[in-house]
Amino acid sequence: MYKETHTHEEHLSIVAQGLTKRFGSFTAVDNISFNVKKGEIFGFLGANGAGKTTAMKMLCGLSKPTSGNATVAGFDVSTQSEQIKKNIGYMSQKFALYEDLKVWENMRLYAGIYGLNDNEIKSRTDEILQQLDFQNERNTLVKALPLGWKQKLAFSISIIHQPDIVFLDEPTGGVDPAARRQFWELIYQTADKGITVTRTTHYMDEAEYCNRICILVDGKIVALDSPKQLKETYSAQNIDEVFRLLARKAIRNQ
Repeated sequence: MYKETHTHEEHLSIVAQGLTKRFGSFTAVDNISFNVKKGEIFGFLGANGAGKTTAMKMLCGLSKPTSGNATVAGFDVSTQSEQIKKNIGYMSQKFALYEDLKVWENMRLYAGIYGLNDNEIKSRTDEILQQLDFQNERNTLVKALPLGWKQKLAFSISIIHQPDIVFLDEPTGGVDPAARRQFWELIYQTADKGITVTRTTHYMDEAEYCNRICILVDGKIVALDSPKQLKETYSAQNIDEVFRLLARKAIRNQ
């Protein structure tokens, strides 16, 4: 069974101890403890129903834990959820931008919600358009963009306020492999800026790109380490083999 090692808290973006979420008699997340370092790309890997999204919602301040505790960007998930929301970005598995607004209008809307002033909004909008090579799409309605472009735009808008941490919940679902590679380039660029990236995925190949992977089975952490170390520990050729080995004892329907 996985056991977290200790790291000085000033180097950590997330600290979770015994985090648990129950819905009636059903335990979605079962007593998980882990740390996430600043600037790390940290992946939650698991089948549907393993507890990935529930864990992320607690960390985002969107759902209070039943028991246990956690801090995100130094704020308590149970008592300081509003402060957490101001210091994180979030991108859900469902496309969240307004399709009947133009690209720049979506940027301005979300930047305003995040509290940026007019000068910051203009600067960050120009920066993102250039980074994505979207200068010619500034006035394009979002609904006219290819899915991969939409997802890259949604990710860039989720960090328009330059948060400490960004949470990505299955962000590449339905996106073609080429667009997924481009999306990962954005993730690496973001982590290089010191922003912690925490994401859920059920794509085994994408899990290989994370600095560390937390594998969840039936709401419990069954392994947490770098992809390289996990493959060595379980004598596996890839993360898919590791996951299949660990998930064999799952009780929940997958």
